[in-house]
Amino acid sequence: MSLFIGDEQEEPVDTAGLGELAAAVLAAEGLPADCEMAVILVSADQIAEYNRQFMGRAGATDVLAFPLQDLEPGQVPPPVANEPPLGLGDVFLCPAEIKRHAAREKVDFEDYLFLLAVHGILHLLGYDHDDRHAARRMEEREEELLAMAGRRMP
Repeated sequence: MSLFIGDEQEEPVDTAGLGELAAAVLAAEGLPADCEMAVILVSADQIAEYNRQFMGRAGATDVLAFPLQDLEPGQVPPPVANEPPLGLGDVFLCPAEIKRHAAREKVDFEDYLFLLAVHGILHLLGYDHDDRHAARRMEEREEELLAMAGRRMP
């Protein structure tokens, strides 16, 4: 599995733990061992720029996911011989925003960070929350994956 964890911001973050979590989520979802993805930690200014540029929304946010594939939740595409590894996409997390939201909700910062990492990865894998059924399915899977990784929902 080719997993890139980039840290381009100032908040202290358990990047090794994020990498382990991401690898565990991909394995639990049945992704091939040679798949590729990135989790990148960015500043509030940087994520606000991405939010404006790519989502058409103003201001900073806590997580953005940019899938490279159009996947169905829970379904892994079959490997294709002589093709490059499956590229899933990128998850951008903003620890400063996550810290602010965690304080407002009175939850643990790291628990919330890990939840949003799982949330972003699931978006790369085709999960969404466009309607109540899809949102419930995504939330249940987030909870299962966090529990499997020894984490709890904030």
